Amino acid sequence: MTGQEKLPEKRWDKGHEKELYELWKKEKQFARPVVVPGKRMLVIDNPPPYPSGRWHMGGAIHFSQIDMIARYFRMAHGRVWLPVGIDRNGLPIESRTEKDFGIRAHETPRRKFLELCKKKLDEYEHNIVNIMSLMGLSVDWDELYRTDSPEYRALTQATFIELWKKGLIYEANKPNNWCPGCKTTLADAEVEYRRERSGLHYIKFPLKGGGHIEIATTRPEMLGACRAVIVHPTEGRFSKLAGKTAIVPLYGREVPVIAREEANPEFGTGAMMICSYGDQEDVRLFRELKLEETIVLDRDGKMNENAGKYRGMTAREAREAIVADLRKEGFLLKSEELEHNVPICWRSKDEIEIISIPELYLKQQDFVGEIRKMADRIKFHPPEKKQLLLDWIGAVNQDWPISRRRFYGTPVPIFYCPEHGAWVPEPGRYYEAWEVELPCPKCGKPSPGDKRVLDTWMDSSISALWVSGYMRDDALFRESFPVFLRPQGKEIVRTWLFYTLLRVYQLTGKCAFEHVWISGHVVDAEGKKMSKSIGNVLYPEPLVEKYGADALRFQGAAEVKVGSDIRIAEERIQGASKFLQKLYNVARFISRFERAEKGELKPADRWILSELSRVVKAAREGYEQMDFFVPANSVRNFVWDLFASHYIEMVKHRAYEGDTGALYTLHEVLDAILRLLAPITPFITDYLYRALYGSSVHVQGMPEPVLEEEHPTRAIVEFNERVWAAKKGQGKSLRDPIEMAVPAELGDYRDDLVRMHNLSTNSE
Repeated sequence: MTGQEKLPEKRWDKGHEKELYELWKKEKQFARPVVVPGKRMLVIDNPPPYPSGRWHMGGAIHFSQIDMIARYFRMAHGRVWLPVGIDRNGLPIESRTEKDFGIRAHETPRRKFLELCKKKLDEYEHNIVNIMSLMGLSVDWDELYRTDSPEYRALTQATFIELWKKGLIYEANKPNNWCPGCKTTLADAEVEYRRERSGLHYIKFPLKGGGHIEIATTRPEMLGACRAVIVHPTEGRFSKLAGKTAIVPLYGREVPVIAREEANPEFGTGAMMICSYGDQEDVRLFRELKLEETIVLDRDGKMNENAGKYRGMTAREAREAIVADLRKEGFLLKSEELEHNVPICWRSKDEIEIISIPELYLKQQDFVGEIRKMADRIKFHPPEKKQLLLDWIGAVNQDWPISRRRFYGTPVPIFYCPEHGAWVPEPGRYYEAWEVELPCPKCGKPSPGDKRVLDTWMDSSISALWVSGYMRDDALFRESFPVFLRPQGKEIVRTWLFYTLLRVYQLTGKCAFEHVWISGHVVDAEGKKMSKSIGNVLYPEPLVEKYGADALRFQGAAEVKVGSDIRIAEERIQGASKFLQKLYNVARFISRFERAEKGELKPADRWILSELSRVVKAAREGYEQMDFFVPANSVRNFVWDLFASHYIEMVKHRAYEGDTGALYTLHEVLDAILRLLAPITPFITDYLYRALYGSSVHVQGMPEPVLEEEHPTRAIVEFNERVWAAKKGQGKSLRDPIEMAVPAELGDYRDDLVRMHNLSTNSE
């Protein structure tokens, strides 16, 4: 039963990875399952990556782990579909296009600018698709979707039209987050914060009738927009001044002093000026106090006519000039440095201003209660990440501004009849509203379209509906919705996850997902975020070329538990590569022997099968929780520390003699190992499985525990190590005989241990 090795190559050739990937595509292993009425299809709403630059290891590891989920559930449960899309709308590609071509979007003909954006998108998309292929993603390339395609944008517009007709979308002139650099409105979810040191200026506001009140502010440039001063009703030294009238320095405007709990007696002087608009707290207080707004900043981030002599200055320039004038006029009491959070644009990093501007809004405040209920029904992986969503739900305090004054996005499908006003067309086709006119359905008059585009999250938030066939394939939708899984990064919980739950519920009345998987960040070996400016970015292509994709995938899986940040270092990838070579060596040895039917199992065989069963149970439990740390490490430890080092050495003699128990066990264990590792390291496992067992590992099921018995594992390992140490101490080779007794507790394994070590004494 001993023959020629089926693996003649002595080392695992990572070059087989490309061959296998092409074979998988040819075999259509990962095509969408045929819809069968009544049979659930597990669809994974794979996050469509954004092509705005070269992908580093973060994208490669993140998406390979999503692929591990798909591969496991495909083997364990069947009927899994992993579609892939590319998210191509929005501000990032516009910023990249402006930078790379040296142009400004608002100064370039719109059609030309869109064509340049598409050119850059195609370039970056090619890089993403190439890396996904290199990493072995089991995606259905025949159904690749792009969020800027006419078909996808038509669905986005159809959902907009449906929500418009339901009365959930409206237009209003409200204070909004505004990026002066990008010249567009931003939702709260698109605002980031950075720590800055700036001046805290103590300003004297005269009081009508005599006296004064001191106010500390980091934004003296907003003095011209001040419409009230608030003090705490019971605390602080100015609480008794409520009801007085203050006079705004330099501007002479009279404003009321109002008692409000929002005044913090522990910050500055305890008194605060309320301006239109310094921050979101100002917005809320203006609304509640019914104050008349005075806007001093325009859309370019410069002071306007309401700022008086400071008109035309940037906010920072005006700040310096006003502080100088306050000092000159005797209104500045003192200045000191303060470190605080400054709101910035998530993309351009420009400082955010708040400006009143007409925009379209989607109602969301009315739905936070339902989304909170859905969060409790969804199974989160890991469970503690649900809090990220709950925290954001608790922070929602206004409706979602969904229109953007940019260009590369889905056009707002609203048309304006000169007689009948705004109207929306019938859904089902793509409307480039910004450059077409449609006849009014009531009077037939030409109606120009809206020039704005939708927030890119309006597109991304329907990815779950797109992949499940909503409005396109009723049969697919019935069997695949709600979507089985949403996998994503933690940094977009407040956008992609929240907005998807909101939009899908508004459209279907149902929760979008059964499971949500939240990953950590991929960082460098020191735990720092990868950054070109720091110089710590690792790119996947050279590492795949050097070690193979399986090594990268294994290292990412084995590094940490799900949800934690993954540290990537080349030496750890090299370590993963060594394990894969060990696995190859094991398979190469076993390939010498034909697989046997289950014969009489010796105690050593029953021992390793029992240990294998423990590994199978642990690995599958880890996979079911979508945590690859458990299967990766349990299988590696089993292969390296027990199967290869101990069991194979114990039964080599029996294998060469054709003992059916040993041959059965060797192949049974290897077969199970390859199937357990297949989701994590799909290339080497498939290559080995095809070579030894004649078919792809990825069309097999997951192994089940085969034998559950108690065996003295620790005693076996310690005895073997003791023998090896003794031989080394005596200058003997491992094949040399040695005089050593087998402990009584290992009597059942005595024959195999004696022959393994060439013991001359076999009793104790």
